[in-house]
Amino acid sequence: MNSAPFRLVVTGGGTGGHTYPALTAVRTLQARLSTEGRALETLWIGTADGLEARVAPAEGIPFTSVVTGKIRRSKNPLKLASPANVRDMARVPLGVLQARKAIEAFRPDVVLATGGYVAVPAGLAARMGRHPLVLHEQTVRLGLANRKLAASATRICVSSESTLELLSESARQLTVVTGNPVRPEVLSGDADRAVQALQVGGFDRQLPSVYVTGGAQGSQQINELIGEVLPWLLQQANVVHQCGPTHVDSLQARAAGLPAELAGRYHLAGFVGPELPDVLALADVVISRSGAGTLAELTALGKPAVFVPLASAAGNEQAHNARHLQEAGAAVALEGAVTADQVRNALGPLLADAQLRWAMAERARAYGRPDAADRLVDEILSAASGQPLTGLAGRRGEPSLPQ
Repeated sequence: MNSAPFRLVVTGGGTGGHTYPALTAVRTLQARLSTEGRALETLWIGTADGLEARVAPAEGIPFTSVVTGKIRRSKNPLKLASPANVRDMARVPLGVLQARKAIEAFRPDVVLATGGYVAVPAGLAARMGRHPLVLHEQTVRLGLANRKLAASATRICVSSESTLELLSESARQLTVVTGNPVRPEVLSGDADRAVQALQVGGFDRQLPSVYVTGGAQGSQQINELIGEVLPWLLQQANVVHQCGPTHVDSLQARAAGLPAELAGRYHLAGFVGPELPDVLALADVVISRSGAGTLAELTALGKPAVFVPLASAAGNEQAHNARHLQEAGAAVALEGAVTADQVRNALGPLLADAQLRWAMAERARAYGRPDAADRLVDEILSAASGQPLTGLAGRRGEPSLPQ
């Protein structure tokens, strides 16, 4: 039995959508190796101001930063050659040199890249040093960084069957559908614990519960929509509303005029932290943005959802995600200039009909992959040993999101 430590370089980040799947993969790989009596040694390569620069050290993972360039997207090709883009892209060669120096000193068995523009220098450095490069893509369409690195990859791990149809034939041969890693704690929530932790004694457990979230910072759009429908909504359901720290005061003022009975069914929080798994277990319906991480969690849990995509997301990816699940009957997508009436029309039938919620939950669960982290770890280990793909790309019998 090989007792030498497994050495992994992780690169990717900038946002939680790239950072947390990587962190979950690291945790899962560490647990897998420990059952074999092996240790995991990890080096995370990121940018000094990205989320990963805070997350990796907090997890005890050695971190090194490199410079890189961010491409500012535009439909106008002339704007792609903006001074800012030219200046940033000129920094990429230096980032590659920095990443190569770090990688060669670390001598990894595998380099895992999870996207974000910081992944490009380290991914290119992995190819130059002939280290196995495993890409992981969280969204249906390959992000810009992974598109740039696809030709250098040993294998490409994707989150959706639908991605396969969007790849070249050569890339498809290297691709396996693993799903998007979901933190294990998200899958182990308890609804009763949520009621106790949030101290929501006024909740009517005979009514469905709705969890509203715009992400850690909140969403002005979602907050305003919920504020407009709040009295109506609280007649139908209990509500846990994560609004973002800067939005608490205005929403508290709006809720101040609610009748006591309705006010007791409303829990407003700037941020939902460790209790999130329990809140998700409590929720019968979720109202949220439609980023890749959110979709992975809600489908793994089988939660009916009303999505309000972030219009400014890169490549309009959130709208693309939401539409796919809506076409599958696994969610409702509200796009564009969403009105309070649209929110009522979307939520009303779900709150009134438990059977409808159950059917949507089952369709959502069909697309969930709670074992995604284990599947990704399978591919990391097989890439390190030079083995073929562990999974089968496009395997028959698994659900494929409609195009």
